Amino acid sequence: MKIPATKIWEDEKYVYIPEEIFEHLPSEFREKFEATKELGKNVLRIADADLKHLISLSKAIPTSMSLSYIYSRLRTAEFDLTMEAVLEQEMLTTAFIVTYSRLFTKATGVRVFSRDVIPGHLKSVHDEIIDIRHRRYAHNGGHETLESGLEIFFSDSKFQVNTPLSLRVIIGGRDEWKELISFIDLHIYEALYKILGRLKKNTGYEWTYPTGPKPDWKDEN
Repeated sequence: MKIPATKIWEDEKYVYIPEEIFEHLPSEFREKFEATKELGKNVLRIADADLKHLISLSKAIPTSMSLSYIYSRLRTAEFDLTMEAVLEQEMLTTAFIVTYSRLFTKATGVRVFSRDVIPGHLKSVHDEIIDIRHRRYAHNGGHETLESGLEIFFSDSKFQVNTPLSLRVIIGGRDEWKELISFIDLHIYEALYKILGRLKKNTGYEWTYPTGPKPDWKDEN
């Protein structure tokens, strides 16, 4: 019997056999695997709506992780009065603002949040981030924290052109950003386990999500 050259893999708990190999198995195994497959398909049909929500949420999870890591870099980056240090802060702040805004931008297909869920005392901080994103980073030079211009000096023999730049950055990020990140992490966690609970209720099966230790850099925020 020739079995197709298809990858079979395993982890600590299971051996994974691709469906295309089923027809080459002995009948008693094939019938068992086919029945398991049909059972799984029926459960997935019941769970379809919740799985769509879970897919959307899964896109926000790495965004939230990135946001927390960027903020830790902002808080721990050394700063002195050099152009390199200023640009480092600008780079990290840009990454933070853009990453945060993704969670609230419908066009990305990953929006899990609306402004309505933000706690009242943090709404102004949220609005400031979104405003900076729209006016400074989405449209270059449209925000008061970034000003540039053109200076022309003329002498008898030449014109000299300068482009003065005024750049304002928040060294280390704002303290309130930490509270926003904590709220987002909690919101995602609660939404995730709410979906898993609903899946258990609707399908009769336990649904779990892997967890691990908190990254060391989260303690640096």
